[in-house]
This record gives sequence, C-alpha cells and structure tokens, in this order.
Amino acid sequence: MNGPRRLLAEFVGTALLVAVVVGSGIAAQQLSPGQVGLQLLENSMATVFGLAVLILVFGPVSGAHFNPVVSVADWLAGRRHDTGLPGSALGGYIGAQTLGAITGAVLANAMFDQPALQISTHHRVTTGHLLGEVVATAGLIAVIFALARTGRAALSAAAVAAWIGAAYWFTSSTSFANPAVTVGRIFSDTFAGIAPASAPGFIAAQIAGAALGLGLVALLYPATAATVADDIVVPHPTDHSNPDPNSTRRHR
Repeated sequence: MNGPRRLLAEFVGTALLVAVVVGSGIAAQQLSPGQVGLQLLENSMATVFGLAVLILVFGPVSGAHFNPVVSVADWLAGRRHDTGLPGSALGGYIGAQTLGAITGAVLANAMFDQPALQISTHHRVTTGHLLGEVVATAGLIAVIFALARTGRAALSAAAVAAWIGAAYWFTSSTSFANPAVTVGRIFSDTFAGIAPASAPGFIAAQIAGAALGLGLVALLYPATAATVADDIVVPHPTDHSNPDPNSTRRHR
C-alpha cells in the first residue's frame, strides 16, 4: 500500500493545512486589527483555497484525509467489504496527521517571527461551540462519503473546501471539524488558537459529529458499497508506476 508515501502525504498535507489556518489567522490579525469579522473572512478564504489545493495535490497518494475522524470513518465504512482504510494503517494515519498539525502550527508561528513554541490561551468551549463542532463534522463526513459512494469523489476538493468555508460562518465554533487540527492549534496563541482546556470538548464533539455523519450516509446510501482510502477524496490510478487515467479503483 506504499505505506511510507501515504504517511508522508498525510503528515505534510496536514502540516500545510494547519500552516494555512494559523498563518492566515496571524496575517488577518496584523492586517485588520480590531476587525474580527474581516479577520474571519480573510482566515476562511485562505483556508478554503488552501484546503482545495492540498486535496488535489495529496489526494492521489493518501486520500488526503488530513483528519483522524475521516480516517476512522473510512476504516469503519469499509470493514464489511474489506475496502476501506486497513486497520493496520489507521494508527499511522492518525499519528502522521497529529504530528503534522503540530508542525504546521509551529511553522506558521515561525514564519511570522513569533515564538515558534506557544500554547494558546484562547478558551472556546460553550454549549453552542460544541454543537457547532458536531454539525460541522457531521456535514464534513456526509459530504465526503456521499460523494465517494455515488461516484463523484473527483468533486471532493471543491465540495469539502466549500463546506468548511461555509461552516466557518454558520457555526459558532468556526468549524475546526478535525481532532488533529484542534491539537495543532493548541500550539499557537493567536487568532486561530485554542486553549488546551477547550480541546477535549471540541474533539469529543467532532467524534460525535463524525458518527452522526457516517450514520446519515449509511441511511441515505444503504446499498452502496464503501470505497477505499486512496480514492475517497480523489480517484487515482491503480498502478502508480504505470498510471492509466482510464483505470481507477474505487475506495475511500
């Protein structure tokens, strides 16, 4: 399964995603001081564009999960047909994503001449924030797996980025929707950061949202076989050494 290449793709992709989120948050604070709405607009736009590009770049290698709940959902969805992410790869994916997220936050801090190692003091947990994370994560999982199960995985880069961009604005939590990214954002005491005490609540809400989203997909598409990890976001050739654009294997 080209394990090292996949793990490298998940590590680098998640690192760059968090660098985009945190870096654009720092830039927004500096460019638009005191204008929180404008800061959020700048932060969300950068995230939408960055996420779409990262999915297109890394999707053909690892599936561009960049998110532990996506990887777990992929494993769960494919167990019956033995088509999802193998259980033996799940721990590696989650580890690569988490380490990548922390690396991305440190990189963003350093790029803006701030202390590389920081711990956020931005407390976020309220009932509304946690509900927002459930909704954002459920929607994310539903979008990804609905597209994969209906043969439209090639649209995932645009659709996933669009969902996250919208959820920045219609959820009170600004749509973290990702345990690894949540952990990474602990390490930047900036606009995009989250205090360590707030992270467990966010992660629990994300897990609940992922279960809800996967359950919804199972109800809506009960007769559709699950697809495998490396095609769940972007379909790619079966043989990486001899790519044939007319031959793809289905499995997110």
